[in-house]
Amino acid sequence: MAANQLQDRAPLQFTGENFVRDIVLQFPKAADYFKAQKIDFCCGGAKPLAEAAAEKGLETEGLLGDLHKLVQEHPVLEEDTAWNDAPSRELIDYIVNKHHRYLREELPQIAQNVTKVFRVHGEDSPHLAEMYRLFHLLREDLLKHTAQEEEAEFPKMLAYEENPSAEGLAELRGLLNTLEEEHDSAGAILRELRQVTNDFTPPAHACTTYRLTYARLEELEGMTFEHVHLENNILFLRYQ
Repeated sequence: MAANQLQDRAPLQFTGENFVRDIVLQFPKAADYFKAQKIDFCCGGAKPLAEAAAEKGLETEGLLGDLHKLVQEHPVLEEDTAWNDAPSRELIDYIVNKHHRYLREELPQIAQNVTKVFRVHGEDSPHLAEMYRLFHLLREDLLKHTAQEEEAEFPKMLAYEENPSAEGLAELRGLLNTLEEEHDSAGAILRELRQVTNDFTPPAHACTTYRLTYARLEELEGMTFEHVHLENNILFLRYQ
């Protein structure tokens, strides 16, 4: 987009009544800001910003000020919001090739780190047993969930678009309710992981593997937020 086109576009303005997920849909850069503020924009994004702020003990006006400053510093380009209008097949391919692939490749590596840290440091740091349990529960859930999406739910979405019917839509809505419940479950586990690891902050004595484990868990959280946002707030809404 040309510079003069950016200048002609009215700057985005948000209020405390805007849903968190809608702010991210209009201004994707807000996702990074919300992650830094520990505000859930995917599973818990269907709520007003003011409500999300109150839950975190934050001032709504302060958040709005930061967001409007980011809008000035990072004007929204057409490609930033392209997924909102992209064909479902293209969006699904992106989710599978980026986010599902990330999970298949990274979860085994993170598992090795989590297991090693638990075995070496678990006796002195009892919370690592809970970290180990939560991660492996999350890993199993995510791999089962993504495989099911690729084998069943995504093909049914695309089949419905090619041949829409009331029966097909009713079936899809039932499936989507289940998928969103699974997303909520993954989000709850991630919140527990963040809590048990003190916001993924390693202790001062932590070795390199210990620190790397926490960093990879935090990256997993961020990637999962983006993944669920694309599904809950863009893809699934097309069938609801």
